[in-house]
Amino acid sequence: VQLQASGGGLVQAGGSLRLSCEASGRSVIGWFRQAPGKEREYVAAISWSGGNTYYANSVKGRFTISRDNAKNTVYLQMNSLEPEDTAVYYCAATLTTSTLLSSRARSTPRSYDYWGQGTQVTVSS
Repeated sequence: VQLQASGGGLVQAGGSLRLSCEASGRSVIGWFRQAPGKEREYVAAISWSGGNTYYANSVKGRFTISRDNAKNTVYLQMNSLEPEDTAVYYCAATLTTSTLLSSRARSTPRSYDYWGQGTQVTVSS
């Protein structure tokens, strides 16, 4: 599985960004983020079909994960951005579909076998 994340940038608080992750292979995709000096944090996850989506409480209602398998791309639409959302965002993949069945598993970086390079998101106040 190869992953390529893009779409980061600088945005004012309250603004929006859409991240993209080109993902080859039939896989569960998760988005994580890491701010300076902090541990990598789970953001959202999506099943191969796109029919099942999951979110961290901190982004629920503001972020939407989706995928277009015809384009091998997973998206993270981020609205109402806050300075606290500033981080490097990573997409990750696992071929183990059961990862999604457990909230602990899907939110744990170790559950994902493949990682893309990160894309920086900076939200100014």
